[in-house]
Amino acid sequence: MARIIDGKLVANSILEEVRGEIKLYRLKPRLEVVLAGDNPASLVYVKMKKKAARKVGISSKTYKIPPDITEEKVLKLVRKLNSDRKVHGILIQLPLPKQVNEEKVIASISPSKDVDGFTPVNMGKLLRGNEDFSPCTPYGVLALLEKSGIEIAGKHAVVLGRSNIVGKPMALMLLKKNATVTICHSKTKNLEQITRSADVLIVAIGKPEFVTGDMVKKGAVVIDVGINRLENKLVGDVNFNQVSKKASYITTVPGGVGPMTVAMLMKNTVTACRLAKQKK
Repeated sequence: MARIIDGKLVANSILEEVRGEIKLYRLKPRLEVVLAGDNPASLVYVKMKKKAARKVGISSKTYKIPPDITEEKVLKLVRKLNSDRKVHGILIQLPLPKQVNEEKVIASISPSKDVDGFTPVNMGKLLRGNEDFSPCTPYGVLALLEKSGIEIAGKHAVVLGRSNIVGKPMALMLLKKNATVTICHSKTKNLEQITRSADVLIVAIGKPEFVTGDMVKKGAVVIDVGINRLENKLVGDVNFNQVSKKASYITTVPGGVGPMTVAMLMKNTVTACRLAKQKK
């Protein structure tokens, strides 16, 4: 039976580190969140982020924009936050209304305040290996592995999913840690054969309980990034009951990667504040 990697426990330890850094360097980090509409998942995420910010000493404000807002008004708000020296981090909570081009809005964020790590500049830095901010979810996955004492160098890591938010940056970050990386997606042939070869399997495919026990080799480390609502309960992209019998380590949903994403956002915000202070 697999050992559970407790995301809440690791996230809390990182938040304590962040709180200590704020006190040590006498920082006053500020995170501004832009939220559109009443998407239930978005509201939950923003609530979690505000709670974590209060816990560590980061001031935070949410700009709730109407669903019929124009793209220009969103860009104007971002420009205002970019120019405010007291603001260190800007978070655009997706999705945005359909009339607003999300890529254009994200690209308009100042790279020095892009604590989600999604702007073209920061994604390019990640590709070159000299990033200031890593995307929070894969950053959290890496922290989970490292804090759990799981060796990555030399291992075969399989990433199931190729999104800009998780899959692609996850692969780059694993490469930087000297893993041998394979990315799989909906068009991959012989998928089960590839996933069974993984020492570390990271699943972010967006399909409930997609990965079953016969897709995982005995002793593999399995990180479930997915979160889906199935029959009034939350489940991941991994069939936990089956896979936990074969894996050596596994995360749960909820309580695994989710809290880590929030913790790494706080860490990135403090990094942005510290870098801004150094430039003064």
